[in-house]
Amino acid sequence: MSSATPVDETGILIREGGSFWLRRDAGGRYLLELPRMPVDEVEKRVRVIGILSAEGLVMVEGVSLADR
Repeated sequence: MSSATPVDETGILIREGGSFWLRRDAGGRYLLELPRMPVDEVEKRVRVIGILSAEGLVMVEGVSLADR
């Protein structure tokens, strides 16, 4: 895997303690490194766009509510 793999995934945004995770529609989950706290989107289905910077860690460029 390269160190800068693009990510465009949908799933449920979860908050655990001070961390945010994406429970992916495709299975598994990603730890999210976010520029802002997406509190309005927690426990909702979202689309995350960013860069996979390490195994399971996404540097997020954008979070938005996902289409159904």
